[in-house]
Amino acid sequence: MSDPGKLNTSSSELDLDRPNIEDYLPSGASIHEPHGQLRLRDLLDISPTLTEAAGAIIDDSFTRCFKSNPPEPWNWNVYLFPLWCCGVVVRYGILFPVRVIVLTIGWIIFLSAYIPVHVLLKGHDKLRKKIERYLVELICSFFVASWTGVVKYHGPRPSMRPKQVFVSNHTSMIDFIVLEQMTPFAVIMQKHPGWVGLLQSTILDSLGCIWFNRSEAKDRETVAKKLRDHVQGSDNNPLLIFPEGTCVNNHYTVMFKKGAFELGCTVCPIAVKYNKIFVDAFWNSRKQSFTMHLLQLMTSWAVVCDVWYLEPQTLKPGETAIEFAERVRDIISVRAGLKKVPWDGYLKYSRPSPKHRELKQQSFAETILRRLEER
Repeated sequence: MSDPGKLNTSSSELDLDRPNIEDYLPSGASIHEPHGQLRLRDLLDISPTLTEAAGAIIDDSFTRCFKSNPPEPWNWNVYLFPLWCCGVVVRYGILFPVRVIVLTIGWIIFLSAYIPVHVLLKGHDKLRKKIERYLVELICSFFVASWTGVVKYHGPRPSMRPKQVFVSNHTSMIDFIVLEQMTPFAVIMQKHPGWVGLLQSTILDSLGCIWFNRSEAKDRETVAKKLRDHVQGSDNNPLLIFPEGTCVNNHYTVMFKKGAFELGCTVCPIAVKYNKIFVDAFWNSRKQSFTMHLLQLMTSWAVVCDVWYLEPQTLKPGETAIEFAERVRDIISVRAGLKKVPWDGYLKYSRPSPKHRELKQQSFAETILRRLEER
């Protein structure tokens, strides 16, 4: 951000979508430029639209944010393959059954305590909520144990205070579990179907969590009001928001939504970084259900993660909510070693508007006509 009054995109970010086409030609090949004929370089010079399209075909910074990077295979010779086979037997034949037993025991302990507390202490809300918070932390700890989670927390543990909100980068729904085992956050989250939705509408509701549906435009106003009401309460659980609005692959951060930065309260950044030495914790919800994602984690060697609770931030004089969000994103990205890209994560769920397409078509047509007139 070069000017406090303006939000600028760095040239390095824009250059991500402008690869050198010649770098992708076969070794020894070159672009032939016969005299009097239209050359590839001429074609790409006709319009920035074509240059953008060529760059997008090769590689673009938007889709890279939502790609899983499979690990390099190492069982490629006769010496390593037996070791790999032993690892598969240990992970699926020993670790996975033990982890299932651990998680099952956790659910038995949790439900045998949660149901009586929730039913019998309805007239004692303060005591009931306190016990339920401890129980949710407990079941989250069992979940982390079922992945052999190795989580290192840095910085002071969050506390319950009014007029503060916690924001974090988002890689998977397990981010919430990793953070919840340390502090009973109330989270704002997309409403999910299946067993996850059942947990949201029952157990997690007791924490004061807020649910929304991306397809419902009217949900935005309702959620905004609930957010403002929640941060004012001194007895409410700390509010946790993932302002990217979608899961990103822990290599990049996309634009933060400004809603969390318009509440007029202190913003506490949290940076979460996963070590991919044993498993990639990124959840691609379009290709994999959350159940299969958990099975992937439970059949890995371990989930290794670092969590940093960073210095609280407040809105500076003359700073807009968008600039505030970008400043907090800078802090999180630097701490977790993530690359910033100038994209809205919601583009993952929607297509460009007709107006945007028409403007691109008009610009392209004008450039073509101008080029033809020059010839």
